Amino acid sequence: MPWSNGGGVTREIAVHPPGAGWDAFAWRVSLADVTRDGPYSPLPGVRRILTVVDGAGLELTVDGAPQLLPDRCRPFAFPGAAATDSRLLDGPVVNLNVMLREGRAAATVEMVRGSRVVWPRRRPADGGAEGAGGPQEVLVVAAEGRTRLAEDGAHRAELERFDAALLTGPDAAAADLWTDGTAAVIALSAAGPDSLWGRRLQPRGEGCP
Repeated sequence: MPWSNGGGVTREIAVHPPGAGWDAFAWRVSLADVTRDGPYSPLPGVRRILTVVDGAGLELTVDGAPQLLPDRCRPFAFPGAAATDSRLLDGPVVNLNVMLREGRAAATVEMVRGSRVVWPRRRPADGGAEGAGGPQEVLVVAAEGRTRLAEDGAHRAELERFDAALLTGPDAAAADLWTDGTAAVIALSAAGPDSLWGRRLQPRGEGCP
């Protein structure tokens, strides 16, 4: 769907609750094609994590403070209510956007290269039960190249660029992830005293190849 200000196009990947509109979502993940400079629409009560996944990067000015994002696959978090302007560095970009309703959802965005284990639930302590905070949903987005997911050695999904897979539900098990490029692993959970947003605001990652 086109932006209200005409500056680009947004493709929704996943939203919770399923089918929720702008006024009702707890979290929303989307890909945005940004084709020109311009302001972002203000989103009071929403936290945002933005990651450039295609193009030469951009400069955001958030409440008057410039933030240069010249590298792809480096997440940047900022409040949706802030006055935000965007300037393209060298042509159009594609942004991966995670939007979180304050008080209702929290998230981390980790850019992964190579392989790792993806946990739909909080990682358990050694020899213990599921970690504090209960289950969470994990969304995997192929940012560069191909990404494969397997469970107990069995093939589960193969993702081409910008494909996504949502690991969710009480029976979801850990999955082995492998990518020949870069994948975004987005862990989403209900907000609480042990908010993921507060603990890991700036995720790990080395940028896209």
